Amino acid sequence: MSTPEDVPAISLQDLSREYVVRTRRPGRLGRTRGVVRAVDGITLDVAAGESVGFVGANGAGKSTTIKMMTGILQPTGGGLRVLGRSPVPERRQLAREVGVVFGQRSQLWWDLPLRDSYGILAAMHRLTPAQHESRLARLVVGLDLSGFLDRPVRQLSLGQRMRGELAAALLHSPRLVILDEPTIGLDMVSKEGLRRFLRQDRAERGTTLFLTTHDMTDVERLCDRLVVVNSGTVAYDGALDGFREALGAPRELVVDLAEPRREISVPDGVTVMAVEADGIRHRIQFNGGEHKVPALLAHIGAQAEIADLTLGEPAIEDLVREIYARGR
Repeated sequence: MSTPEDVPAISLQDLSREYVVRTRRPGRLGRTRGVVRAVDGITLDVAAGESVGFVGANGAGKSTTIKMMTGILQPTGGGLRVLGRSPVPERRQLAREVGVVFGQRSQLWWDLPLRDSYGILAAMHRLTPAQHESRLARLVVGLDLSGFLDRPVRQLSLGQRMRGELAAALLHSPRLVILDEPTIGLDMVSKEGLRRFLRQDRAERGTTLFLTTHDMTDVERLCDRLVVVNSGTVAYDGALDGFREALGAPRELVVDLAEPRREISVPDGVTVMAVEADGIRHRIQFNGGEHKVPALLAHIGAQAEIADLTLGEPAIEDLVREIYARGR
């Protein structure tokens, strides 16, 4: 018999969702009927305990996929299981095991103090008073909620409300956490505090994290795996560390030599972009998929003594844009 750890936390098999749209024909009566395929055959398995960044441009199909995963939308085609359940018919049971912060939808009561919302949610999830108090105390400290816990939600800033929403999603200690833009409205210090808490909470409880965001720093800080969607299909799925190499994106190595040298030889396929500071500093561009830093340094070190070096990586945002450019 399979255990919860054996069953994928998320399993999407050729998942699709279509919308019917009607547009008015110029100069004619009536409307034409068309079909928009928002999600077009996504196949994806997420193991229990994984942390996945699910990214793409607006209209790529991210939100529609999440709505199907949480039982809000019925798929047009394909198969879908979340924590071993079918989301639409088993939506109520699934809600006890999944925590969601989804777009601008709020699970807090607008006119009640934040603390009271948590009391209502604890009752809905059937937490005992001891479970509620213990978990809330952990969230208040971890997400720094103490300063506004007794303030009505309508009086909170966007950043405060987002922290409150995250605490609401985590209150019942869900096995799967789905977050849509969790750091929106937060300053840099609050963002890093939220990321640190999510990392610690996952490490303690083995939670599965499924994250959509336009802030790629969120992905780098929180996720081990990256899935890029484009026009409703998966354009990249793999380890975050291997994303740059998979695209063959160039890297930049800045080498400071102990003594000036006007030229250094480099292997084929490597380019010396510039020589600066009277021959001390050399900027070298190379393809990370074809050349490795230790071998390149050994090649340069055989010619001159290296005093210092810096390795520059292409930004993930730029690589995601590159995927979209290739797709077009």
